[in-house]
Amino acid sequence: MDSKSSNKENIKNFWNNSPCGIRNVSEQEGTKEFFEKVEKNRYELDPFLPQIAQFNRWKDKKCLEVGCGVGTDFIQFLRGGADIYGVDFSEKSVSLARNRLELFGFDKERIKIADAENLPFPENHFDFIYSWGVLHHTLNIDKALAEVHRVLKQNGKICIMLYHKVSLVALQLYVFHGLLKLNPFRGIDEILANCLESPGTRAFTKAELKKLFKGFSDLDIQTVFTRTTCEKLYSKAA
Repeated sequence: MDSKSSNKENIKNFWNNSPCGIRNVSEQEGTKEFFEKVEKNRYELDPFLPQIAQFNRWKDKKCLEVGCGVGTDFIQFLRGGADIYGVDFSEKSVSLARNRLELFGFDKERIKIADAENLPFPENHFDFIYSWGVLHHTLNIDKALAEVHRVLKQNGKICIMLYHKVSLVALQLYVFHGLLKLNPFRGIDEILANCLESPGTRAFTKAELKKLFKGFSDLDIQTVFTRTTCEKLYSKAA
């Protein structure tokens, strides 16, 4: 196995062992009560999410979620009437998400295992593509964004959240893993790659984002504070 394949397996293993959003959920995994608790936690921590994602805006529109995890946002789009499909790299996450759709009366075949760098959809296919806190975990974000661009319709919309390098979370990570370990010259990119979630995690400045998204038009970059990431940070530090 080459190093790239090995690194991808490490990323996959991380999310198979720690699907996003199920931390601190005591209900039996896979039950309705479990998924309801996951949903409650998500929107209590990040109450701004429904406003940004606009779950009810995409009725009858063909949509894609890249990195749907256990399906918490995905099912909101379905409830809003979107014709949405989802992919995730983690088999465990996809299994939970498909189970969730069945439990709540939706077609589980809408979600499949796939790599963001090789989306299994034709060109010019989706009206809207959503990806929240996912693509900064890919090995090749340029390729992943090229895939998003390929499958997006010419006048389609995207909503993509990536970690901000100039942030409170990045500062705290630098303090924990740089200053307090007497290594003040340790770079923030190295710290993020080794100390935040799956191996190789990245964050970006606004200038870097403009370069990343140069193939897209009408770019609107907004900064939001997500308590979900902070919760993961403090849990890991503890």
